[in-house]
Amino acid sequence: MAVHMGYARVSTETQGTAWQPDALTAAGCERICQDSTSGGDRERPELAECADALRDGDTLTERRLDRLGRSLKGLVGIVSGLEERGVGFRSF
Repeated sequence: MAVHMGYARVSTETQGTAWQPDALTAAGCERICQDSTSGGDRERPELAECADALRDGDTLTERRLDRLGRSLKGLVGIVSGLEERGVGFRSF
């Protein structure tokens, strides 16, 4: 059975995160991984854990493209890596 996972990230401790998980839950995500780190920070442990758990046929969903990657190159790299493993990606 395919799994739908969500990913949420805030850049600073003062940014609120509630809107992202709420939207991801409403979009059908069964599990949501959340990081609280700058987009330029390469260490995003929750994203790594989420990506490791995804299997062929699963989908990673995020609310805004800038939450997953802060540069076009970084975003393309993440999405390409998922695609190579048969994992879908959606942003809304």
